[in-house]
Amino acid sequence: MSEASRNVTFADSKNRFSNRVADYLRYRPRYPAGVLDLMRMQCLLTPAHAVADIGSGTGFLAELFLRNGNAVFGVEPNKEMREAAEEYLTPYPRFTSMDGSAEATGLGDASVSFVTAGQAFHWFEPEATRREFVRILRPNGWVAIVWNDRSTATSGFGHAYEDLLVRYGTDYTRVKDSYPTAEDISSFFEHRDFQTHELPNHQIFDLQGLRGRLRSSSYAPAEGQANFAPMMEELDQLFATHQQNDQVRMDFSTWVYLGQLNPGSAHS
Repeated sequence: MSEASRNVTFADSKNRFSNRVADYLRYRPRYPAGVLDLMRMQCLLTPAHAVADIGSGTGFLAELFLRNGNAVFGVEPNKEMREAAEEYLTPYPRFTSMDGSAEATGLGDASVSFVTAGQAFHWFEPEATRREFVRILRPNGWVAIVWNDRSTATSGFGHAYEDLLVRYGTDYTRVKDSYPTAEDISSFFEHRDFQTHELPNHQIFDLQGLRGRLRSSSYAPAEGQANFAPMMEELDQLFATHQQNDQVRMDFSTWVYLGQLNPGSAHS
């Protein structure tokens, strides 16, 4: 995260995805099961632990823990995203949906053993979030920050897609500059004794899927905006150039940051 971006407040952060929920739910990448494997080994995660998934969105990360048998509190400030998660996660009776934010979750003191955040950490206000996480975590609880980072240099397609976002995105560079770095994670934990793990991940898209993936991005022009039609036209050309068997592959690294917070942070 650049110094300038650290000082930027995204005033619309809780509403940016309101008109993109359907595409987000259908076309955004899930998280690999290896996230659970890491947390079992490194944090001694078991199905008995309660998890608070903060900025839970449509429920992708929460679903991993629900499948593991955990009780999960999905804390999400955006009404449309929260309602999508409630429908998507209907098969899981241990899911509880909550209208709250990273800075004010609505959870009780020392109520969960794990706090997770998938693809949402850059929207949080760090100091208030740290205090809130310390408050809701049980003693020796863990924080897991999980991030799908799209690869731009692994293929010609990845590079061309990145270039398209830079040229047509409404505020793509600003949002990208806010993505968490190791320095940001260290600052949040207030120490360097946290773990960093990288897992491979990818998606395969046909043309309609790729179109939906782009529409799901908060920084992509919406239908009706001036840049929407030319952006989609160029996306179609990009697909035609790079497709194999009418598909393209989008590669990711899933980054998993695991750490514990100093209880003194609640009073900083």
